[in-house]
Amino acid sequence: MRIDHRTAVCHHVGFHVNTRKSIDEVMYVYILGGFLGSGKTTLLMKLASMYTRRGEKTALLVNESGEIGVDGATLKAEGYDAIELPNGCICCSLSGTLQSALQNIERDIDPDIIIIEPTGLALPHKVKELVRVSMIDADETFIIGVADVQRFEDLIKKKEEFFTMQMSHADFVLINKSDLAKDGQIDAITSWIKEKFPGKPIIPISAKTEENLDKVYEMMR
Repeated sequence: MRIDHRTAVCHHVGFHVNTRKSIDEVMYVYILGGFLGSGKTTLLMKLASMYTRRGEKTALLVNESGEIGVDGATLKAEGYDAIELPNGCICCSLSGTLQSALQNIERDIDPDIIIIEPTGLALPHKVKELVRVSMIDADETFIIGVADVQRFEDLIKKKEEFFTMQMSHADFVLINKSDLAKDGQIDAITSWIKEKFPGKPIIPISAKTEENLDKVYEMMR
């Protein structure tokens, strides 16, 4: 992986490119899957900051209406390299837009890391399939499932089938907002996920306070 960070600023189809990777370097794609309000945007920013500190060139793809009102312009103002996709579900109505964006990113930016935050209504495994058919030269693509402590019980009551589909192909699941958890909540959610997905790694975290994010970083190495 590269040891120097170079800025590549992106917005829709406009790119300003400084450098390319050498032929022996690799590129990883991470897809954040989880329902609206689960904290994916906060996690996205923390992961981007982590990779920046490592010196990795990182490209971010976010839906236009970010979960906490953070869009591409805001991310770039924070010093991150971001591409803002229009409103819509990137695994259906925006599938062509996503594939074109990925192809342009590889050609013009050639990052070490791509992190995709789709809308909360997207199915991450369908996004992963779009990454595959986009023909970008990704070495590996991973799905990070994000569950929300505060909304978990209500979500399971109303949208259990959909949430199960979102988490079904995750390489590991993060139980986010652990700083807001009541007694027993983390254990109860962990037990539910373990029953549904035996053997799938589960990490309780707080993207806000950075609790256990070091364990997430280890999973991503």
